[in-house]
Amino acid sequence: MHTVKEAAQITGLTEHAVRFYTDKGLVPSVQRNEHNIRLFDQESINWLHGIKCLKQSGMPIDVIKMYNDLCLKGDSTIAQRYTLMMEHKEAALAKLEEAKRHVEHLEEKTALYQAILEHRSPDTTNPVNWDRIQHMHGDVFYKASQT
Repeated sequence: MHTVKEAAQITGLTEHAVRFYTDKGLVPSVQRNEHNIRLFDQESINWLHGIKCLKQSGMPIDVIKMYNDLCLKGDSTIAQRYTLMMEHKEAALAKLEEAKRHVEHLEEKTALYQAILEHRSPDTTNPVNWDRIQHMHGDVFYKASQT
């Protein structure tokens, strides 16, 4: 049996994370001794590794809880677990597309700053100047969102 500190060292999680995950009910096999100290067997360590993996994929705690609950019900939930993973994958892909749009915007902004630094463009980035220059550079002001 392992303590919180040992479980954290084994899994690469922080002690705080180990406590948090057990408090959220994500480690069903965690035990407690007569002093209410958490004790982790190999199965508990396995749950922590699984939680870490899912959390690193960006999965929210409540979805990890649903996944764990399905796992506890056994093989009859494989199709449900697959669906859950596919939904999480779709959400991650949507976030990736959003991040790509952010990078695209930042590339436009850094190109604008480069032009300002090279004195090829006035500073259109400072809101203090916008009233004075908006007529000159309307293309760099707010555009409608592309959704």
